[in-house]
Amino acid sequence: MHAKDILIDGYGRIQEEVHAVLDGLGPEALHHRPAPDANTIAWLVWHLTRVQDDHVADAFGLDQVWLSQDWEKRFGLGLPRHDTGYGHSPAEVAKVRVESAGLLTGYYDAVHGQTLDALRSVAAKDLERVVDERWDPPVTLGIRLVSVLSDDLQHVGQAAYLRGLLQSAAA
Repeated sequence: MHAKDILIDGYGRIQEEVHAVLDGLGPEALHHRPAPDANTIAWLVWHLTRVQDDHVADAFGLDQVWLSQDWEKRFGLGLPRHDTGYGHSPAEVAKVRVESAGLLTGYYDAVHGQTLDALRSVAAKDLERVVDERWDPPVTLGIRLVSVLSDDLQHVGQAAYLRGLLQSAAA
């Protein structure tokens, strides 16, 4: 098995979990906050998708799907164009509101498609290419891809936990 195959499998698992966590949720569940300053399921999925979109596009020299496919306009959040949610305040989290889970899955699937296209082109030597010199040591493509994978899995896990809290409360 090649490294890119492992990455493709890992990113596929994120997609599966995003769909599972959003399946059947309406606006009330998507925007529920278990505490006043807590993140919502909608924000968590939007954020993990924005980070993947931003970081993968940057690493491969691609346009972000958020901008190139008009997802920013479809969401209409009133946030800065390149905002990924990093460091959001509770008030900024509250701005991430959607009418349906379908908007979130649609955006995630578009980002996932671009990510898979990029991953399919990766050769083993490409994973050693430095993509971010702001860190010490500089970040390679391989490290960036694993970092995004890890971050996305953590956030989708948080969203799944919130969904479980909602289901427990409803039972």
